[in-house]
Amino acid sequence: MKNRHARIRGGAAIGAATGLMATTLIAAGSAYATTGAPAGPAGPSPSPQADQARVASTLAGKLGSRTAGAYIDQATRKLVVTVTDAGAASSVRSAGAEPRTVARSGADLKKVMAALKRDATVPGTAWAVDPASNQVVLSMDSTVKGAKLAKVNKAAAAHGQAVRTARVAGEFRPFTKGGEAIWTNGGRCSLGFNVKKGSEYYFLTAGHCTEIGTTWWSDQGHTQKLGDTEESSFPGNDYGVVKYSSAPEDTQGVVSLYGAGDRDITGAAEATVGMSVQRSGSTTQVHGGQVTALNQTVNYAEGTVTGLIRTTVCAEPGDSGGSLFSGSSAIGLTSGGSGNCSSGGTTFFQPVTEPLNQFGLQVY
Repeated sequence: MKNRHARIRGGAAIGAATGLMATTLIAAGSAYATTGAPAGPAGPSPSPQADQARVASTLAGKLGSRTAGAYIDQATRKLVVTVTDAGAASSVRSAGAEPRTVARSGADLKKVMAALKRDATVPGTAWAVDPASNQVVLSMDSTVKGAKLAKVNKAAAAHGQAVRTARVAGEFRPFTKGGEAIWTNGGRCSLGFNVKKGSEYYFLTAGHCTEIGTTWWSDQGHTQKLGDTEESSFPGNDYGVVKYSSAPEDTQGVVSLYGAGDRDITGAAEATVGMSVQRSGSTTQVHGGQVTALNQTVNYAEGTVTGLIRTTVCAEPGDSGGSLFSGSSAIGLTSGGSGNCSSGGTTFFQPVTEPLNQFGLQVY
């Protein structure tokens, strides 16, 4: 048999990493498919919502603090961009989106989040802008109580209606255990997307995975080497880049849909609030939901991670590092969250565009 992990196809393998107090979500595609196995049906063309996200990103750069974010309206499916003046509204209309005037600017809400970073950074808290309500949503998991709860509530109250608090069941944590896996000396984890730079091939996974080991194998016995960690960032970010030891024979960049073929990933896109997304992971396979916040700050017990995507997609330990996608566009890497796929929950994702841009990589 050929090396069955010579090229893991993009979305679901997992890890139980010893030494991590919490669990991580990990995923790597058809991890044990024979190299050269035929791919399933190709995915659809890039998601229209990925196009809306690109428009939102462009307008955010153009408008600066004159916008406090954008979202896809769930009733009309139109892209709505918040604005603070008539000139910004005109720019939004010209781009084909719908403007909505709000009281608090992007600069106003950034000041609020900076204050929360100073006054409310305790494990179990998270915050991000909700563009639809023009507020910062401050979430607290079940571990925030007693003196910590009083501290966080006081920090929120100082900003009046600019901050909305919410309690979340369970505990915010990275997810690392169980399932079909890629292995390192520190434990086992999952692959998210296959990427390349020129003629060199890599895969992306969660940074809390690449922090626990440097060499990766396709099996627990460490007989078939995949490659070595080349870049790792956690906390702060949550991404890792592993370079394959040799060029994969299977050159398709796909994500496993678990019994429904594979999704061909042809590019990467930014997320936007309201975007419909799917996640593939080895513990819970394929689940869908919506993006609910961008630039999310999450205070895990292991440290603070910023710039994450918050979603309603469920996930469980073992789904870490797995693929978040919309249509044929790569969106993110599974980081952590709370809840499960029986009762639901909140899951955070590292935007995939950050490591791609940082290291000159591309999905294929």
